[in-house]
Amino acid sequence: MARTREVYSYDYATDFGLSGFAGALCARATLRLDEPVVLDLATSAAEDDDHQLGADVRLLLDSPLPDEVLHTVWLAAVRRCFDPAEEGTADRGTADQGIAEHGTGTRAWLERVAELCPPRAPERDPYEARSLDEARPVVPEGELRTAVAAEIESAAAGLELRVAVPGIVPALLRVVRQSDADLGFRLFLRALKAYSVPVDADTYERLLALGDRLAHPRAAVHDELAVRWRPLDPGLRDFASGRFGLPMLAAALHGSERTYGGSPREHIQRIADDGPGRTPGAYAAVLLDDVWRLLDSALSEQAIGLLWRTAAGRLNVLDEDEFDTDGRDWLDQVSQVCHAHLAEVDPAYAPFLAPARTELTEAVLREVRDAVHVGAEQVRGAARVLEDVVTAVDPDLGFRLLLQVLTAYEVPVGEARRVRYRALAAQLGFSEDHVDDRLPDDRRGVS
Repeated sequence: MARTREVYSYDYATDFGLSGFAGALCARATLRLDEPVVLDLATSAAEDDDHQLGADVRLLLDSPLPDEVLHTVWLAAVRRCFDPAEEGTADRGTADQGIAEHGTGTRAWLERVAELCPPRAPERDPYEARSLDEARPVVPEGELRTAVAAEIESAAAGLELRVAVPGIVPALLRVVRQSDADLGFRLFLRALKAYSVPVDADTYERLLALGDRLAHPRAAVHDELAVRWRPLDPGLRDFASGRFGLPMLAAALHGSERTYGGSPREHIQRIADDGPGRTPGAYAAVLLDDVWRLLDSALSEQAIGLLWRTAAGRLNVLDEDEFDTDGRDWLDQVSQVCHAHLAEVDPAYAPFLAPARTELTEAVLREVRDAVHVGAEQVRGAARVLEDVVTAVDPDLGFRLLLQVLTAYEVPVGEARRVRYRALAAQLGFSEDHVDDRLPDDRRGVS
């Protein structure tokens, strides 16, 4: 019978269960941590609706894993900040002697934790329960064990070098194979984080994908993980979702709505910021690339101003603070914020322009010209500038600005045109939802 898995991302925003508890103890490592304190913290976690803590502990207790394996994975998870084997053994020699002579150890301690965290399922209303049942991940345990074990073995050299707990690799593998692969995955991540074991970007993406398959909150994977990111490349479009660059900034500053989100500079900083789990500087590098292309182009001051204010839905907006009246001056401000962010997160990065995607010029130009015939007046007014961006600046930027203009003025896009847009987006390397991110549907069936 297939195992019923939980939709953890529904109940938790960050790490959870035994791995999350271990992470919380690591964060308190400078404070007093003895058994009474740790057990009080476990009780509090259970009372705060971390139902998985007790469930994880019982998975280990129900397994055939010997005490030395449980002891090893626990010490690695908490970076040795709390060792249950040392509690009360100071006068009895080493921790191992204490375990041998008095029959206490990690398993006995886990039993005490289990008593404080009795089995308790979250309360759900019928609709909630049905929705979660439909969203439950379906991952065969054997398949998951193979995938998690492969990641542990791939990281073995780093674990053995960095983790100050002998035997951590075989111990983690035994948890995966003899107890539970999901828990083994989370304890593996916890050990990587506790000892700052570096992982490369490819490994990070595989770990994130595994977490997604198990419906873990993404923060449970990326928070605290030491990732060796790829060198910044403004030509890459491997963002997880949604839009980016200058069109995204235009959306954030749309019309007069921007006053609710802070100053123009604060908006730029938010768009340039990478957020958790993303390559530091990636969003700022792409935004800077967009800005540089326009500043270095032969487009006139008037054309740049028209293009920006059309994309931002600000053609007829009169603010007390007309921050973008001068198009080139405004783009200079955006450039300065991007430079400052990049200098902070990746001081070694020297900004450069990625090669323009000129092979797609004709395809994007056709879509711009087609959009003029079905678009709003504002779209028609900016059509010539959009064409110039496509032919003389960069088809990639021109296509993204076209999507933003259509979105800003709620121009319906029929299925035939949407299919063509998706094909173009795929050729440019955009995420699957880049086109559909807020682009209005045409329910009349207009192409």
